[in-house]
Amino acid sequence: MTKNVRSHDDPNKLICSWSLKDNKVVCRPRDGGRASSPIMTRSLRQVPKELVSALRKSENKPTQANQVGNNPTQADKIDPEGKKRLFALRYESLGSSNHHAGSKAVPEPNIDSLSYLYDESEVFRAHNQMEHHLYRGRFWNIGKKATYERYTLLAIIGILQAGVAYFVNISCGSLIDFKFEAASSIMDADDVWSVKKYFKAFLSFYTFQLTCALISSIFVWIEPISAGSGIPEIKCFLNGIDLPNVTSLKAGLCKIIGVVFSVSAGLPIGKEGPMVHSGGVVATVVSQRNVRNDKSKRDYVAVGAGAGVCTAFSSPIGGMLFAFEEGASYWSPSLTWRSFFCNMFAIGTLYSLNNIGTEFGHVGFNKLFSFGNFADIGSASSYALYELLLFALLGVIGGFIGACFNGANERLTKWRMKHVNTSKLKRLLEVLVISSLVSVVSFAMPLCWGYCTDLPDKNILTPPEIVLVDKLVPFGCPAGQYNEVASLYFTEPANAIRLLFHMRVHSFNPGALLIFFIPYISLATIVYGIAIPSGLFVPSLLSGAAFGRLFGNLVYKISPTGQFAFSNTYSLIGAASVLGGMARMTISLTVILLECTGNEEYVLPLMISLMIARVVGGLFNEDLYHIHIHMKKGVHFLENELRSITRHHSLVAGEVMGKSVVFVNPVEKVNVIYELLSRYSHSNFPVVDTKDGDVLYGTINRNALCTLLQKRSFGHAVPDDIDMKSFFPQISNHMEAMEDQERYIPLVQWDVVERAYPKYPDVHDIRLSSSDKNCVMDLRPYANISPYTVQETTSVDRVYKLFRSLGLRFLPVVNKYNQCVGTITRDDLTADALAANMLTKGKHA
Repeated sequence: MTKNVRSHDDPNKLICSWSLKDNKVVCRPRDGGRASSPIMTRSLRQVPKELVSALRKSENKPTQANQVGNNPTQADKIDPEGKKRLFALRYESLGSSNHHAGSKAVPEPNIDSLSYLYDESEVFRAHNQMEHHLYRGRFWNIGKKATYERYTLLAIIGILQAGVAYFVNISCGSLIDFKFEAASSIMDADDVWSVKKYFKAFLSFYTFQLTCALISSIFVWIEPISAGSGIPEIKCFLNGIDLPNVTSLKAGLCKIIGVVFSVSAGLPIGKEGPMVHSGGVVATVVSQRNVRNDKSKRDYVAVGAGAGVCTAFSSPIGGMLFAFEEGASYWSPSLTWRSFFCNMFAIGTLYSLNNIGTEFGHVGFNKLFSFGNFADIGSASSYALYELLLFALLGVIGGFIGACFNGANERLTKWRMKHVNTSKLKRLLEVLVISSLVSVVSFAMPLCWGYCTDLPDKNILTPPEIVLVDKLVPFGCPAGQYNEVASLYFTEPANAIRLLFHMRVHSFNPGALLIFFIPYISLATIVYGIAIPSGLFVPSLLSGAAFGRLFGNLVYKISPTGQFAFSNTYSLIGAASVLGGMARMTISLTVILLECTGNEEYVLPLMISLMIARVVGGLFNEDLYHIHIHMKKGVHFLENELRSITRHHSLVAGEVMGKSVVFVNPVEKVNVIYELLSRYSHSNFPVVDTKDGDVLYGTINRNALCTLLQKRSFGHAVPDDIDMKSFFPQISNHMEAMEDQERYIPLVQWDVVERAYPKYPDVHDIRLSSSDKNCVMDLRPYANISPYTVQETTSVDRVYKLFRSLGLRFLPVVNKYNQCVGTITRDDLTADALAANMLTKGKHA
C-alpha cells in the first residue's frame, strides 16, 4: 500500500518501502518518475513518528498503486504479499547523507578493536571526584599513589625482561655450542678423510637441528600466535587492534621457549625480534592487576616492547626509539620518560646478570649481543669523506636487496596461507621439511668450498681479534687452518657477525662470502613465516654484513693502496643497508647500531645508507612487517595518514559511514537491550533520546551493558504521576549537586564496571527470566555524555585524523539537528573501503 506524506511537486522526494518483516525502511530517490536502486536503509526507529503513524493508519485502507504521471515505476508497485508498504518523504527527514547506491559493503572484521579514550559518564566523574575527595589535603594523594605504582611496575617490567633475555641468550648459546661440538668432535676424531666420518657428523648435526625445530613448532601448535617475530602483532595491538591472546602469558611462554629451540635448530632466524613480543607479554602480565582500561595497557605494552629491544641489543636508547618509531602508533612525552626509566632498569639488570662468572664489578660483555667496539687503529678516522658515495651506493643496493626479499617473502606467504596454513599438521610438516633443507645446505656448503686457509698471525692482531680467531671453524681442516664458509655457517650468528665486522686481515675470500650470502638470504626468505618463533634482525644483519664485506673486498681489489676503509667498515654499512631495506627503519636502527658498535664516527654513513635504503625499498613495496600485517585476515591497520589520492576525491563522512544505526534509548527495556546484544556484535551503541527529537544523547559500550545486565542493574518502571522523593524518602541522590540539576542514581558504581576489565561478561552467559526482561534499565548514568562526533559533511581526511590521533573505536556521524545518521568504525577507514567509495562516487557523479 502506498501512502504519500509529501506533495509530488517536492523535488527532494524519496520513495521508501517499509518491510514489516525486517522492520526496516529502504529509500530510493525519484528522478523523472523513475526510481533508482536503494540509497539508504534505516531502522524503523529512525523514521519520524508522523511518517510512521501516517503509514500505519493507511494499512486498513484499500490498496492502490501510487503513480507519478502516466508511467508507474517499480518502486510504486505494491508488494503482492502485502509485506511492504511504500511512502514518500524528504531526504532531510531521515538525516540522509545522500549516500550513493552500489557501494560494496566492507565485511566486518572478526577481530575487535581497542578504545583508547575514557567514557565520560556520570558514574565515571562521580568516582573520580570521590577518590580525590578521600585524599584531599593529604601529602599522599591519589596522584602520587598512582605515580608510585606506575613506576614500580615499570621497574619490575625492565628487571623481568632482562631476566628473560638473559635466559634466552644463555640457553641458545649452550645448545648451539653443544650441537657444533658434537659434530666437530666426530670430524676431528682423526686426520683421515672419510665419507663415513662426515656422514656420522652430518647425522648428528641433522638429528639435533630437526629435533629442535620439531620442539619449536610444537609450541606454535599449542599457541599459533607465538609464530614469527611478534613485531607485526605488537604493532597491531598498539594501533588499536585487539588480536586474541597476543599478550597472554601462554603466548609469551611459547614464544620464549620456542625461540630458544628455533635458534638452536640452526635456521636463519634471530632471537632479537621475539624479544619485542616477550617484552609486551611481560608488561601485560606484570600490570594486569593495576590496569583497568585499554589506554593504560597500551602504554605498558609499548614500554615493554622498547625494553625487549633494549635487552636484545644492549641498546637502551635504541629500544626506546624503536618503540617510538616502529612500535607505538600513539606516543606522548610522558611515555618517553617511562620507556627511558624502564630501559634503565632493564640494561642495569642485564649487566648484573652478565657479571655472573666474571670478575666482581666488571660487566661480561662477551655474553651480550654486541657487535664489539669499532676502535680505530693507526688512523684518525675509519673512512674517508669521499667514501660516503660508496656507502650511498651500498644503501641503494641494500634497499634493492631488501625489496626483493620482501617481495619474494610476500608471494611465498600468500602461497603458504592458501596451501599450508589450512591445518596445523601441514605447518608442522613444512617446518620439518625446511629444517632438513637448511641442515643439508649448512653442512654441504662448507664441504663444497673444500679449501683450508691458514689462521692469521696473532702477532699482528689486536686483542679483540685474537679472541675472534678462536671462533674460526676448522671443519676437518688440519691444525692451524680453518674453513672460511664453515666459519660463517658452523657458528652462532652473533659470532659470525663479529668475525665479519672486526677481522681486519683478509680472513674471507670473496668466493666464500658469495657462497654464504646467496644461499643464506634465500633460506631466510623461505624460513620467515613458517610455524616457529623467528626474528628478522639477525639474518638481515648477517647476510648484509657478508655482502658488505664482499663489496669491501672488491673495493680493495680495485685500489689496494689503502686509500679506502678496510672491508669490515663496509660490512657494517652493508648490514645496516640490507636490514634497512627490509624493515625500513632509520632513527632507531641508527642508534641501535651505534650503541652496539660504540663508535659515533659511523653515525653519518649509517644515516646516509639507511635513508637511501628506505627510499629505494619504498619504490617497490612496503616494509616486511606491514606486508605481513596487511595479509592478516580481519586486521584493519590504520597508517599515520591518508594517502593523498583519497583527499583529492573530497570524500565526506556521509559517504563512508555505516548507515544501519542500531541504538538504545536513555531508559530502555531490558528485553530490548538483551536482544540487541544477542543479535548484533557492535562494540558501541548510540544512545538516542526519542522523546526529544531523536537527538544523540551519548554512547554506551557493549561491555558496560553486559556488566549492567549481569549485575542486574534494572528495576520496574515507576509511573510518571508518582513523586520519587515521597515514594522513597529514605533514598538521597549523592550525585545531585543542586535541586535544579538533573542527576541520576546509579545502581552500580563505576568501580564495579571497571573491575571487570578485561574479562567482561558475555551476553550469552547471562540468564534473564521473563520478569527480568520486562524491567527497564536507566542508562543515563553510564552513557558517555560527551562523545566525539562529526558532521556528515566532514571530510574523510579530517575524520581519519580524528579517529587515528585519538585512538577511537567508534565515531557517530550526526546531521545538523544532532541526529545520529550513521557510524564510522575502523573498517570504514581502511584503504579497501575508501577505494570502493571513491569508485562508487566516480560512477554516480
